[in-house]
Amino acid sequence: MIQATNVTRKKDGVFRELRQNGSMYVMALPGVLFFFVFAYLPMIGIVIAFQDYNPIKGLFGSAFVGLKNFRFFFLSGDWKTVTFNTVFLNALFISTGMVTSIAIAIMFTEIGNRRFKKVGQSVMILPHFVSWPIAGMIIYGLLATDNGLINGILMSLGCNKLSFYTQASLWPPILVILRLWKGAGWGSIIYLAAITGIDQEIYESARIDGASRFQMIFRITLPMLKPTVFLMLLLAVGGIFSGDFGMIYTLVGDAARLYPTTDVIDTFVFRMLRVANNPGMAASVGLFQSVLGFLFVVGSNSLVRKFSPESAIF
Repeated sequence: MIQATNVTRKKDGVFRELRQNGSMYVMALPGVLFFFVFAYLPMIGIVIAFQDYNPIKGLFGSAFVGLKNFRFFFLSGDWKTVTFNTVFLNALFISTGMVTSIAIAIMFTEIGNRRFKKVGQSVMILPHFVSWPIAGMIIYGLLATDNGLINGILMSLGCNKLSFYTQASLWPPILVILRLWKGAGWGSIIYLAAITGIDQEIYESARIDGASRFQMIFRITLPMLKPTVFLMLLLAVGGIFSGDFGMIYTLVGDAARLYPTTDVIDTFVFRMLRVANNPGMAASVGLFQSVLGFLFVVGSNSLVRKFSPESAIF
């Protein structure tokens, strides 16, 4: 009897909530449906990772092969290299991108001239809208061995040419610089908004006490940005096992000499999929990426919760 009464109360509470905030739930419905259709419903396709997938037989008619598709990846001699490259490059992108974006945001908040600030922000954001194929053409014009701009300058100075497309060790810093050029300005928008939301009375009090600009940046701005930094870090860590396929494949392509430092899981799967034409193998590596990314998010969130509970996602 008591259990039935509790169920009735819960139902009444649900109906009361819908009556009071029905318009809010209607507004949220398109977003919920979007994520359900494009994020959760496709998760059924995980089963392909354990199948010898046949498009004719379909998702539920293909033969089950267990962990055979995973052996394709782990028995290949390249899995350690591509996994390390994926994590290493993404770690470089996350760390350098976050530091640069925060520095850009602080720089723009310290600029007093509004016209210069608007122009500067537009210039910094513009590279984000340049597609990677266009960026790849620009980079090739700079780095080409025979007629590249950089080698032309080196030759005019009496130096030897650099063969950028045959020296794998040169590409991690090149990729980091390109990622910063394209994404640091865009990423600074979030930090700029967070800085704008800081109570200006705190800065006024610091000025009255004689604090310099650098002291206010390091004692007020950066500590107040900590929740935003942790949140963005957690979101970025979730994709640390997903390589930027568009960037790397556009810039590197099938240059085998550059694979030791640029070949990531995504480009490896794409290349093997072209050769083996096996969707099950690609799905198994995708599942491997997703599981490790999830574990990284959970672990990072637990670590953040210990040092800054208010910054944790859950």
